[in-house]
Amino acid sequence: MVRGWAGLVGGSPAAPALGAELVARWAEPHRRYHTLAHLAAVLTAIGDLAAEAADLDAVRLAAWFHDAVYDGRAGWDEERSAQLAQSRLPRCGVPAGRVAEVARLVRLTAAHDTLQPGDRNGAVLCDADLAVLAGPGYDDYTRAIRQEYAHVPDALFAQGRAAVLRRLLATPALYRTPHARALWEERARANMTAELEALEAA
Repeated sequence: MVRGWAGLVGGSPAAPALGAELVARWAEPHRRYHTLAHLAAVLTAIGDLAAEAADLDAVRLAAWFHDAVYDGRAGWDEERSAQLAQSRLPRCGVPAGRVAEVARLVRLTAAHDTLQPGDRNGAVLCDADLAVLAGPGYDDYTRAIRQEYAHVPDALFAQGRAAVLRRLLATPALYRTPHARALWEERARANMTAELEALEAA
C-alpha cells in the first residue's frame, strides 16, 4: 500500500514523510472501522473501477485523504481531511489542479448523495467507499461502526443507523458506475435490508 502511495506523489523529499503521516493517522487507536484495512479496501475497489475514472490518480489520492482526519464528526472530519490534502500535497509537487480535485472529492464523501451526474471521479470514489456494503464481512463492518460510536446510547444509535439505511435504500441506485452496480448493488441492498429489519425488530 505504501508503495502505491509513492507512485502517486513521485520522489519529492516530502512524499515519504506525508505517506508515513497518513499511515499513522489511519492507524490511530480510537479507530475501529476507519482503519488502514478500510483504506486498503477502498483502494482495491478503486482498482476494480479504474476504467470509470477521469483522473485515476486524483481518485486514489482522495482515498488516502478521505478519512485521514477522523473524530467521528460527520462533515467536520471530511472538511478537515480536505484541508489536510490542500496543505500537504503541494509540498510533494502535486499540481494545483489535481490538489483542488482531491480536496473536492474528499469533501464529496461527507454526503454521497450530493454527487452530480457526469462526475466520473466522484462516482468512482463514492462507489469504492460504499463497496463494503456488499462485502461478505458486512456484520464485521456494522460491529466496527458501532464500536466507533460507543459513546452513543443504543437506542439513539439504532435510530440514527436505521435512518441512514432507509435513506440509502430509498435511492434508485446505491452505486453510480455501471460496473459497481453490476458487482455490488444486489448484495449491498440485501445486506442493508437485513440490518434494517434487525434494528426494527429489536
